[in-house]
Amino acid sequence: MADRLKIGVIGIDHRHCYTQIQNMLDVGAELTCWSTIGTPETLDGFLKRFPDAARVPDGTDVLNSGVDLVILAGIPVDRAAWAVAAMQAGCDVMSDKPGCTTMEQLDAIKDAQAATGRIWSIDFSERFEVPAVTKAAELVAAGAIGKVVQTVGLGPHRLNRPTRPDWFFQRERYGGILVDIASHQIDQFLYFTGSTDAQVTLASVGNFANPSDTGLQDFGQIVLQSPQGHGYIRVDWYTPDALPTWGDGRLTLLGTEGTIELRKYVDIGGAAGGDHVFLVNGSRCERIDASGAGLPYFAALAADVRDRTETAMPQTHAFKVMDLALQAQALAEAT
Repeated sequence: MADRLKIGVIGIDHRHCYTQIQNMLDVGAELTCWSTIGTPETLDGFLKRFPDAARVPDGTDVLNSGVDLVILAGIPVDRAAWAVAAMQAGCDVMSDKPGCTTMEQLDAIKDAQAATGRIWSIDFSERFEVPAVTKAAELVAAGAIGKVVQTVGLGPHRLNRPTRPDWFFQRERYGGILVDIASHQIDQFLYFTGSTDAQVTLASVGNFANPSDTGLQDFGQIVLQSPQGHGYIRVDWYTPDALPTWGDGRLTLLGTEGTIELRKYVDIGGAAGGDHVFLVNGSRCERIDASGAGLPYFAALAADVRDRTETAMPQTHAFKVMDLALQAQALAEAT
């Protein structure tokens, strides 16, 4: 790899591509080329943000361009095949979530990663792009609330129907609400409880507000259990228009000696802005402004690509998050 990490992009169908790319540029990477199919809703925004990168005709052109890291933000069902192709071409991968939509895809990714030794990482933006989570992790590591024994992760989202492409409403293309959105909260459960595996003890999905969209799931929940702790997850597409952001995402960490609550994007009726961390333990009861806590994942991933290490996220963790999300989705749809 050259001194400056070179990145290429395959698929820009989800707006997460903007921050995936920008956060890598902020740690010194160079965007060299990109490819997408057709004219997704994100195209104008992409061109405005990254006008100097070369558009190439196909994803294979990106893989043959000499890039070190491939960013995937295409339609979810297509990401796994490109991840496999990228690893086989000698590239590392940062995928938007979900990294895959079926167990068969996950197995193919595992096989390709084992055969090539390349990195398959998922940018779980609700952890890696939220300074409040960075601060919470620091507090937990310092013993501020003792041992974390439960996480409660809430992931409400705004539907924004007029901006949604057809694939958003097609179950087989986005993977189901638990695979798509709840993979964020599964990631956080494993991370904060220190779990390497878990049992899905409850999972359900529903479509309560959009009956004409038969492929859309607008509500989902999961209960997780491991030897290290317990977790409850709720995700939905019900964020009302009056909320000043896309969703009131929250995470509560219950420890043996205190609690931490993260109000990631908004504190209704409280302080302005986002990245609010509320800490209560034996000696402290306070709100912490965590907006300056930083986003270490991206620099760590760049170092991993360079040094062939696993400091940003263990490879087994990425596999396990998607394995549990797929298990939960299957359980929910079987009941």
